[in-house]
Amino acid sequence: MEKSNTREEILEAALDYFSVNGYEATSISQLADAVGIRKASLYSHFASKQEILDTVVETTLKGYADHSIFANANWDDPDFTRDKLGMTEEDVVKHVQGQIRYILHDPRVSRGRKMLMIEQFRNKELSVLQTKQNYTDVLHYFEGMLKFLIREGRLKNMDSEIMAAQFSSPITVWINLCDREPEREDEVMELVRKHIIQFFEIYQK
Repeated sequence: MEKSNTREEILEAALDYFSVNGYEATSISQLADAVGIRKASLYSHFASKQEILDTVVETTLKGYADHSIFANANWDDPDFTRDKLGMTEEDVVKHVQGQIRYILHDPRVSRGRKMLMIEQFRNKELSVLQTKQNYTDVLHYFEGMLKFLIREGRLKNMDSEIMAAQFSSPITVWINLCDREPEREDEVMELVRKHIIQFFEIYQK
């Protein structure tokens, strides 16, 4: 149990450092000091700093997959959409605001996102992951949602990819703003609400 706890402490310390200083600027000595063990002892838990990074990414993605609305959605699956029939603008507002709060406040996901932002220009694999997590998956989710609302007769039948980009891009900008200025979260939530209501006013049938 003690070894398991130390391993988790190393991963937490690594996520802290990687999300602030980046991978290259973080040393094994720093991680060992943060946990209160010797550098040699750290190697009994992980063979290398790369293995620590790989494990941090793996565990962070698992938590994200378990809770994110973007991870397992299938808008073509009747079982997934059954409780979303008749979804109103306010339902979408609450849906999106809830996900934003999760992204901003879940400690592991929040730090993991910041780590990807730092490493996207240094690490090819993490650059690909950053694109997937913060662009491809988000656009795919909202395009699926908008196609569903088009099928339901709620929205005009127009280019769903462009609609999804128009819907999601401001939200992404506002999430990044909250990362820099967390005190503006209430302001951002109101902007998100206004944005979604206006989007529906523009595209409703």
